[in-house]
Amino acid sequence: MSGTIANKSAQANKIILYFLLFWTILNVIQACTLELQADEAYYWLYSRYLAWGYFDHPPMVAVFIRIGDSIMHNELGLRLLTVLASSASIYLLSLILKKYQANATAFILVCSGIFIFHIYGFTTTPDAPLFFFTVLFYFFYQQYIEKDKWMLAIILGVIVACLLYSKYNGVLVVGFTLLANIKLLKRGSFWLIALIAVALYTPHIMWQVNHGYPSINYHLFERSARVYDFTDTFSYLPGQLLMAGPLIGWFLFYKAFTTRIKDAFIRCLMVNCVGTLIFFFISSSRGEVQPQWTFTLFAPLVMLALICFKQRSGWPKWLFPLAIINFSIILIVRVIIIGGFGFARTYGHLKSYYGFKEWALQVKQKAGDAYVVMSEGFQNPAKYNYYTNSLKCFAYDTRYYRRTQFEIWPMEDSIQRKRVYYVTTYPVKGISTDSIKDEAGSWYGGWLNDVRTYQKVNFETTSYKVTASPGQKIVFNLTVANPYAYTIDFSNQGYLHPVVMEACLFSGDRIIDAQKAGENFNAIKLHPGENTHYTFTLIAPLKKGNFDLLFSLRTDPFPGSKNSRIINFTVK
Repeated sequence: MSGTIANKSAQANKIILYFLLFWTILNVIQACTLELQADEAYYWLYSRYLAWGYFDHPPMVAVFIRIGDSIMHNELGLRLLTVLASSASIYLLSLILKKYQANATAFILVCSGIFIFHIYGFTTTPDAPLFFFTVLFYFFYQQYIEKDKWMLAIILGVIVACLLYSKYNGVLVVGFTLLANIKLLKRGSFWLIALIAVALYTPHIMWQVNHGYPSINYHLFERSARVYDFTDTFSYLPGQLLMAGPLIGWFLFYKAFTTRIKDAFIRCLMVNCVGTLIFFFISSSRGEVQPQWTFTLFAPLVMLALICFKQRSGWPKWLFPLAIINFSIILIVRVIIIGGFGFARTYGHLKSYYGFKEWALQVKQKAGDAYVVMSEGFQNPAKYNYYTNSLKCFAYDTRYYRRTQFEIWPMEDSIQRKRVYYVTTYPVKGISTDSIKDEAGSWYGGWLNDVRTYQKVNFETTSYKVTASPGQKIVFNLTVANPYAYTIDFSNQGYLHPVVMEACLFSGDRIIDAQKAGENFNAIKLHPGENTHYTFTLIAPLKKGNFDLLFSLRTDPFPGSKNSRIINFTVK
């Protein structure tokens, strides 16, 4: 009898290992053949400027990329650790499920059918290390529940820190796990876990403090929508079902949520799965929830569904063919993307995987070794830097866009008073002389002399919620500091491009008014680290409504940068 069980276990292990080999090869092929997604190129820049934190995210993705890119500077190198982490995560899931005697065939059908597993089997964003450390956390937490050992506590403390260094919503895994087992607070080893995690995470906290909490300001204040959009909530649950599998996702959620809770670990999985789903459902009231934000819930979803199959003595007969079709659809889509066939080169975000390597080389031929400036977001500047293996393209973040890590990196310092090659998506009168066209799109380029920008300058005020009457004069007492290592002078004498300070009022994405500062603003001169106060008088719009107000510094030919937090401005 024991021999039969051992043979079955060995056979199950062999099946899973064969699947993992196939999974790894598929992801390696995709990683090799596809150009970088824009975010991946941006995170490659993270890896060039290793730090304890970044504007958008913690630094673990930078570490992943730095390791792979140091082995080989190509798409596979950048994605190497993600590919390996994806396979390792699936293997760890199989080990966790051994206790519940999950069926190996069912395990493969479920894992291969989870759409989001395919996307992040090779795509390198903070979600990739987050998922790996989430599964690793469950693997050791399952043991820690049964054995209160100090070594397990030390390991979990390190893993929790890695979770938080991967992405901020890693805190949900920790929080929901504690919520599912409050008795952990009575364990002395639990407090060792907390102590180690906090100690290891302290460098990131200090980075945030030293840089003015950019991630907190962005995620809590800049990113949220002020006006509720029902479509954000309406599309949330269908998006999650799609990520769980276009044909089987609905069934996996149903089985997961009907699993009988028979031990503390299953309770942990249930609370994490349901809690994460509800948390981001509520978050949809503040703006769009991107499907990958819930990536951590898919680990407990898989485990709960497979545990439920075992509790119910199997799965319905119709699930097997449906799961095969589900996987086949995903596989066909992946093959189409790998080959660049049909819709792959023209549809939505997929088209960004093609043509940018050649585009970067075309721009490089025009610019030579000079710095390049673009004002269309961080995506294309990051791709240019990656495909030229340089750090010579600066993203000018306009007041119509958002702030990025380019506000922190030293690239802007290097272009001051220099001659640069300016690339835009529209012709700029007196500058654009070149046209750049390829599969990726159309751009215009030309030389710009004596560059002058102030993207890092930030105006601070005492209140970020203001209410006024139509036409009322509102006085802002602003504080402005010099964040650069050199003196900044807002005077226009001796400069080719004058600087103008403006208070910009937006209604949605449309600017409705830009009021200029007085000439006394141009008398300000600040040495490194020096700050001063400036009084700006704004006239409220005559039209009642809710507006976004920000202060902006504009120098031709740039549209103006975002030099303050958004101020909620209400006229009534």
